Amino acid sequence: MEELTILYEDNHIIVVLKPQNIPTCGDESKDRDMLTIIKDYIKETYGKTGNVYLGLVHRLDRPTGGVMVFAKSSKAASRLSEQMKAGDFEKRYYAVLCGVPKEDQAILTHYLKKNAITNTVYVCPPLTEGAKFAELDYRVLEKKGEFCLADVRLHTGRSHQIRVQMNAIGCPVYGDMRYGGEKAKKGYLALWAYYLAFTHPVSHERLVFRVQPPKDVNPWTAFDTEPAVTILKPSL
Repeated sequence: MEELTILYEDNHIIVVLKPQNIPTCGDESKDRDMLTIIKDYIKETYGKTGNVYLGLVHRLDRPTGGVMVFAKSSKAASRLSEQMKAGDFEKRYYAVLCGVPKEDQAILTHYLKKNAITNTVYVCPPLTEGAKFAELDYRVLEKKGEFCLADVRLHTGRSHQIRVQMNAIGCPVYGDMRYGGEKAKKGYLALWAYYLAFTHPVSHERLVFRVQPPKDVNPWTAFDTEPAVTILKPSL
């Protein structure tokens, strides 16, 4: 069984670290995915037989790593999904950008549309059929020549949203050859879900998880990505 980094677990939820380049759930590649890995962990650890329930609450793109929460009961899944819709979930990402935005801090709003055939997302006019509103805010934390480290907070959860919106202002995420082309440089995608905050579906405690990106992988080595791992657990 693959090594699984568990940040928090109880009877209702499990919070884990998703490594880069592992799918969140099954896809055409048939590669092992987080949903399957966690289900196998639950089966083996607790001696479960048959199908194990595990609710997929949110997703991370395959090349993106970071913190994720899964629901271990349908009640927890339902309540967490309601939080998502109500905007109670807070997700923050570190992104190393190729280029430095004109503004050190700003809110970006676009309309995005996905091409299901090519699995790519593009900026489009608001009245385009199938267009979805996308919003995020970013803050530049550190600059190193033609690169910078940004803290990005999602207001909406669109596919490839950060990658597309940052590229739209001329600052693609490092390693994102799909959207940034040669300007993005070759390497691991420098997009990391470092922060997740939500309300526990049963205890109603506010949970906050922070996980640093891999410090031994470029371009993270060039930047200060503190804070270190901090986990606030409920008193259940």
